[in-house]
Amino acid sequence: HIKLQLRHCKFSLLIMSLQNASIKVSEFVITVGVFILIVFIVAVLANTLNIFIIIYDKKLHKPMYLLICNLAVVDLLSTSSVSPTMIGVLVTGVKSISYVPCLIQMFTFHLGQVMETFALSVMALDRLIAVSCPFQYHSYLTNPRIVVLTYILWIVACAFVSFYPASVIPLRHCYSVLKYNFCSYAAVLRATCVDPNYYFNIVATIIFFLSFSTFSFICLSYFGIIYFVKLSSNNDRMKIGSTCLSHLIVVTCYYVPIFVIALLTRLGVVLTLEERNGLNIGSILIPSLVNPFVYCLRTKEIKNGIINMFTKVATSSGKV
Repeated sequence: HIKLQLRHCKFSLLIMSLQNASIKVSEFVITVGVFILIVFIVAVLANTLNIFIIIYDKKLHKPMYLLICNLAVVDLLSTSSVSPTMIGVLVTGVKSISYVPCLIQMFTFHLGQVMETFALSVMALDRLIAVSCPFQYHSYLTNPRIVVLTYILWIVACAFVSFYPASVIPLRHCYSVLKYNFCSYAAVLRATCVDPNYYFNIVATIIFFLSFSTFSFICLSYFGIIYFVKLSSNNDRMKIGSTCLSHLIVVTCYYVPIFVIALLTRLGVVLTLEERNGLNIGSILIPSLVNPFVYCLRTKEIKNGIINMFTKVATSSGKV
């Protein structure tokens, strides 16, 4: 009788452990994979709508809205470069990618990251000129100058990011399994046969230079804005605060995950693979999702453009 009870207890414990294990695995796949899929779809639709509205409405053909359009393009690039792969891994179970598409994904992903810092920096400059020189704003920042500046930044970003594939392509690969959910430089480099520390140090220098310089420029721009705000009237302060708040929200959403990863690494905190993947996913998806809604909800011209467009569509369909 005692033996039967022991066998029954062992069998019950075995069933409970199997159930717990299966629940954890299924919840991880469903929750994370479907969550990324939903966020990806919403981010793509929202950013595409922002771009379409700015192109469609001629009243929005102004420097500030061209910069918002450029930021939406950058967000689309960042999200679209890696999200389909992560969704394929977590939802459909597709865990393979060809070598050349992997390199292309690596390049476009890091290009989006670099361009995000450049785009936010130029938008900070735009806000500084708008606050400090409101009457000369349209003479300093014209549409052709913004377009030329944007092209130059894309070229400079491509020059920086070209180091990633240029340093990886000549190396031999000893592993075919990547540690991360997409083809980042760190994941591809760890699959090679060389000691990655030398290359990581070079990349860390590049990232530190770009992040520190752009973030410092944004901070200096806002110090200048704060100085001019003190000299303004109360009504002007409200307008300036409302204008700059959208940009501050976008800057916070992008730089906070980067600084959290850098700070934890410097403090010697060893992150698990799941924790690092989670932070990477957050740094990719959160800005791309937040940015278009911030500018849609807080920029009256874009919000009115969306309303007018849907009103015209509804009116024309009603006539038909």
